[in-house]
Amino acid sequence: MYQVPNYTRTVSMRLSEVLSDIGVDERIVMKRRRAWLLTETIENVNNQLWNKYTHMLYYFGSQSEGTTTIGINSDTDELYCLNHIPVIQDWCEWIPGLPNLLMIQDDSVSPGYCLLQLLQRDAPLPADGESKQSFFKDRPGKVLLKQSFMSDDNLAKLKSHGPARVDQGSHGCSDRDIVVALHCKTWPQQARQWLDQQGEGQWPSAEMKQYCSRTGCFVVPVGCKGGDIRQLEWRISTSLAERCLMFNLNITQIRCYVLMKMVIKSFLDPQFEDVISSYMCKTVLFHCIANSHFYIWRENNLLSCLSLCLYLLYNNIINENCPHFIIPRNNLMMGKISPVVKPYILAIINNIINSEGVALLGIKCDDLGSRLRHKLNNLCPFKTSERISAHLLYDMARCVSISFNNNYVTLKNKHPNEVVQTLTNCISKILNDKHDGLVQTACQLVAPWYNTTLGSVFASININQQNSVSVDALKLISLGLNTDVASSKLKLASIFYSVQEIQKADQILSEIERSYDLQIVEPACCCYDFEKKAHRQGFFATCDIHNEDAIQYATASCVRFLPCEIHCVPIELRYEMVRSTPEDRILLTEEDDWMDNVVVNSLPYLYFLQYKVNSHLGRNIEKQSALSKLFRTIKTEPNLGHRETAFNILGKCMEQEGRVRDALQCYLMSLNLRRRNNAAKIHICTLLSVLGNFRA
Repeated sequence: MYQVPNYTRTVSMRLSEVLSDIGVDERIVMKRRRAWLLTETIENVNNQLWNKYTHMLYYFGSQSEGTTTIGINSDTDELYCLNHIPVIQDWCEWIPGLPNLLMIQDDSVSPGYCLLQLLQRDAPLPADGESKQSFFKDRPGKVLLKQSFMSDDNLAKLKSHGPARVDQGSHGCSDRDIVVALHCKTWPQQARQWLDQQGEGQWPSAEMKQYCSRTGCFVVPVGCKGGDIRQLEWRISTSLAERCLMFNLNITQIRCYVLMKMVIKSFLDPQFEDVISSYMCKTVLFHCIANSHFYIWRENNLLSCLSLCLYLLYNNIINENCPHFIIPRNNLMMGKISPVVKPYILAIINNIINSEGVALLGIKCDDLGSRLRHKLNNLCPFKTSERISAHLLYDMARCVSISFNNNYVTLKNKHPNEVVQTLTNCISKILNDKHDGLVQTACQLVAPWYNTTLGSVFASININQQNSVSVDALKLISLGLNTDVASSKLKLASIFYSVQEIQKADQILSEIERSYDLQIVEPACCCYDFEKKAHRQGFFATCDIHNEDAIQYATASCVRFLPCEIHCVPIELRYEMVRSTPEDRILLTEEDDWMDNVVVNSLPYLYFLQYKVNSHLGRNIEKQSALSKLFRTIKTEPNLGHRETAFNILGKCMEQEGRVRDALQCYLMSLNLRRRNNAAKIHICTLLSVLGNFRA
């Protein structure tokens, strides 16, 4: 049996402890994977509810694998697969009525790549007359799809989609690496030999390979560097199979991969950025696991495992050949390493290997070096699991809201009856379709949003027609009160206030305030990009011990009303629907689609409604208390996305109090925050008009 030397065992165990402290342990890895896979599922479920079957979203790479840390801050790899363009490898797979593409994998293309030949829609025959710019007709007469097909509208339409749509590479958020791809249901011909190969480590298992073969492959618009027909080549991607392989690694193998990325980030990237990619590191890891005995991959042997991987990477660089794990003829290093930098890279890696772990003390990423030094001296640095968990839950809460609102805003100009029919159809699909696993969880998270919104639309219609709310509307809203800690309940309170059922509104508002723990609950605004401040300590702790269920009691989404819900909105807030002047509207973009609705943060709206309700009930002390809380929230809450709207409703309260100067000051402060598309302009004009008439 292989024996681990004492020195290696000691350093490996301390190194494993350090990686666990920064979130590379079984619990956080599984938490990351669940959060990202659930986010992926939520997006796809929402699209299907709205009959958007044109594409599927996948999250690949380190974020969804759980193989990143706060310091590494890996990109978010998003793949949008277009469903309406089938890619086939055999004529018998041809689908009538669709623009089928036949994969050509012969000696004319680079290994790991293919050409895509257009076929006729009405017969399994080659197309012969395509003249569009996205196609090229070669000498034998094949009509081939160019990569430029993906660079026009397809990518532009999808970039505004997804939970990271407003945070791309800003304010500490990871960059998005977006690719639009096509899917082939069958396993690529170039990878079929891999299914029968088996290395010394007996990994992957036969069952894993059988699963991988059923995932098919993607083709993405990337040509081989230096290829003769680069603009026509499409790279074959086995990302789904690789996700399966990553999900079957043990924690030592995952830690080894994370360490490799830290080594590259710390020692190579500062001088030779992007020469050695994390994907190369992953590929090296796969080869090492497949060709070594399983008992090597243990916590007390982590340092040796890292050296093994770095040594293989060293040899790959010498030979300038890093074979793709599944398609070995595809050399990932082709054209990547110039003769000038090669000896320097080799020297750096060689020094790290020969340092017997000492070089790791120089890794600043996640303070790994200093943490390791503390561990070797029996000190216990702080852990980052709470911070990681908080970011995961916060992003998931925003994803649920964004994925619903991306579709919700398309109804803003629709007739109420059409809105009712659309939302009813969505709810019917959720109830009637059989779901399990992550799809079931995703449906449980999105269903309350549909119920609350449909109930609110019904209520608005009822109020407009008979100034009361039907039992059916209230029943629907009651089914959706758990979207988060406050927003749906605030809609219900707003409805009761609108029909002057003040006692019921008061009761709901009191319940919201009791459940809104100011030490825990975070506002989760997803409307636009603004700099987020650090989360509350209580939010960190809550997220660390819970998964997606904490969205219901640890986050507060914005309260939104469509124009067709206007009768559920207090009159002071209705001006928000007409906040844009004609000059403002010219400058609006797709990211401003929320501006035609009433949108307000939950906590300011809670105190505003309490102020109005207590005014009706003649409770002056409680009214002034609500006013003070509203003012304090606007001044001190760090993550209000609609602070200008909060100032506007505070101004309306000041007007009611007869404090005209204070009201005007509120509107001016609101304008200071948002110069355009702000209802404060209307409030100021109205206020000045009233003052002018009063003085006259």
